[in-house]
Amino acid sequence: MKSKLREKYTLLRDSLSAEEIEEKSLEIANKLLNMNIWDHEFYHVFLSIAEKKEIDTETILHILQGKDKNVVLSKSDFSTRKMDNFLLTDSTVIRKNKWNIPEPVNGIEIPSSKVDVVFIPLLTFDRSGHRVGYGMGFYDIFLAGCKPEVLKIGLSLFEPEDEIPGVLSSDIRMDHCITPHNIYNFKI
Repeated sequence: MKSKLREKYTLLRDSLSAEEIEEKSLEIANKLLNMNIWDHEFYHVFLSIAEKKEIDTETILHILQGKDKNVVLSKSDFSTRKMDNFLLTDSTVIRKNKWNIPEPVNGIEIPSSKVDVVFIPLLTFDRSGHRVGYGMGFYDIFLAGCKPEVLKIGLSLFEPEDEIPGVLSSDIRMDHCITPHNIYNFKI
């Protein structure tokens, strides 16, 4: 059951210290550098919710900016469960919403169909590329609006479960998932 996995991995994340999260996040970013994913133009990155002890994506942001890539950030609309996407620029103002999600206030809107690579937050995943998030479906809705060849890369602080029970037909599988110790490839 997804709810049990949510509970388990929320507790596991809560047990991590800030130093452990920083170390694991850096290991994940270093693994990404070894992947053949850097010849694209638009990269969608989530900004970490520190209060939920998510992987810190700051190093990934620095890598993308160092490679002169277009970084796309999203703003969540909880009434529609859709995400509006904006280009990160020097003038982008980031503010936390009432759920502590750092988001761009406004900016240059980028249609999801232009995004080439999406780094996906998650609580856990399985060996088939399915993931468990917070259960709102924001990323499944967003990914459904992306072009079919968009590269979907999950970022996980933990290794996979063997299988996630109760996967829905609307759940979009990842192409890869990166942990501090491994790169998982789910592309068929």
